[in-house]
Amino acid sequence: MTGTHAPTIQDRDEQERPRERLLEWGAAALTDVDLLAAILGTGTSGADVLETAGRIVRTVNVRRLHLVPAEDLLAVRGLGPARAAQLLAAAELGRRLWPDGDAAPLVRGPEQIYDLTRDIRAANREHFVGFYLNSRHQVLRRDIISIGSLNASIVHPREVYLPAIALSAASLVLAHNHPSGDPTPSEEDLAITRRLHEAGRLLGIELVDHVVVARDAFASFRERRLLRG
Repeated sequence: MTGTHAPTIQDRDEQERPRERLLEWGAAALTDVDLLAAILGTGTSGADVLETAGRIVRTVNVRRLHLVPAEDLLAVRGLGPARAAQLLAAAELGRRLWPDGDAAPLVRGPEQIYDLTRDIRAANREHFVGFYLNSRHQVLRRDIISIGSLNASIVHPREVYLPAIALSAASLVLAHNHPSGDPTPSEEDLAITRRLHEAGRLLGIELVDHVVVARDAFASFRERRLLRG
């Protein structure tokens, strides 16, 4: 009986192979699928690397891969933990190498922060996140500062502002999720935010906003005039 083998990239013409094309034409000439295929190197059972890369592009937003939850990548057929970690590491490295380029997210208001917190909105514990901005309000870095209990996230000004100082950030926006689904700021949220706002004032690093997010809604301290000064 004649057996069949799983398709591999070697079965394709050399001009279709992403690594060869990258070396000949440069990375800028490759599509998103090609670039993912070049990172992965090999395909999965029943699909070559370009087919696997195509599945990823159809499943997640690869232009914001550094914000994609690992479980979304693991939902791609044939993509295991090692390959998901490989892609997320590559995405984060790319973000660190060019944190202030034209592709850096621009924060104009709480709507952008809500969009950039898709990975924590439905989490069952509070995640406290910092967005460190340059003078043009582009995101230099996004950090998960702390992960709390079901209804509380403990955060200290030192943990919030050390990255801001290291990055020479001009300002920052804070965000955290409410697992309850109600984004209304609590009394504890108000107290923590006032403390952090005062610390930023002393350091000369403006706290622009604090956005509380839930699965389907958000609340902005700035819009509700809960930030003073």
